[in-house]
Amino acid sequence: MAEQNADPEVVFSLEKIYVKDISYEAPHAPQVFLEKTAMEVDMQLGIEHGAINPAEGLHEVVLSVTVTARLDKRTAFLAETKQAGIFRITGVPESEMTKVLEIACPNILLPFSREMINDLVSKGGFPQLLINPVNFEALYQQKEEGEQQDGQAAH
Repeated sequence: MAEQNADPEVVFSLEKIYVKDISYEAPHAPQVFLEKTAMEVDMQLGIEHGAINPAEGLHEVVLSVTVTARLDKRTAFLAETKQAGIFRITGVPESEMTKVLEIACPNILLPFSREMINDLVSKGGFPQLLINPVNFEALYQQKEEGEQQDGQAAH
């Protein structure tokens, strides 16, 4: 007789991908195009997530990418995108769900954000900007360690 598997089947699928917000500014154009100094580029990431329909396992994940380029202390450009996706996730233990939402989902969204930022920057008249791959697992670990340290400091 075959043994029954009590664990539910894990389902992980991308149901929809979309841009939730997008912004581009070049406040000092056209003067910044005449400068010869090297640009300093800073990138910030953010991840937000929430259940849309828990009964069906639907979750929205939003990856925010903000890139600021400066020449000296003046902003050359500021590009921001909030790339979102609706994911169907079922059969994952509750203890692992945050990990899936903050590691697996952003890994899927990042290439879309990368393309959008590059398009904005290029169409703004600046050289191509390629965002390097991001290790979301390492970022998750850092966040977890930070929360543990904050919890210990509160005692």
